[in-house]
Amino acid sequence: MVAAPLLATGFRYCPACATALALLSEAEDGGAKERLRCPACGFTHWNNPTPVLAAVVELDGRVLLARNAAWQTRMFGLITGFMEAGETPEEGIRREIAEETSLEVSALRLLGVHAFQRMNQVLITYHAVAHGTVKLSPELVEYKLLAPGQVKCWPAGTGLALADWLRSRGVEPVFMDMPAPEPEPGPDGRTT
Repeated sequence: MVAAPLLATGFRYCPACATALALLSEAEDGGAKERLRCPACGFTHWNNPTPVLAAVVELDGRVLLARNAAWQTRMFGLITGFMEAGETPEEGIRREIAEETSLEVSALRLLGVHAFQRMNQVLITYHAVAHGTVKLSPELVEYKLLAPGQVKCWPAGTGLALADWLRSRGVEPVFMDMPAPEPEPGPDGRTT
């Protein structure tokens, strides 16, 4: 039987000796902790959260929200991306904004750090004042520019960061319900 954390991380085998990893409990600082470990060589998969950068991009006084091509629902979100080795969070979010929107950032301010436990991520969120003409990368399929008072926040992850930014602007955030994922088609192409 495969444990849920094993499936969530994608790790199945030890990268050092190729033995199947097992969910094992061992003593660590603070007591016993269950982690994916190699029963042969002792390798431990720590499964630490991944740092993700996010930005409330402000363009001409409006908030830019974009829709990722991979999302099943027609949701719009902040500009986000993974931090690369060798860059600071500030350099990383400037790079992500430029790559995904072709916009240039003229001012950047840290908004906060938020947990996104469902994805095992730590979000480092910024407010970015940007200039230029929006040209989306192939990763994004459409965008909206909304006045701060028109923005609705999702009740997790970057939505909480967006809500914090809105409050800092004197706007009380409105939270939306998360849409249910669209059903996957079966082998015959029909959804059930």
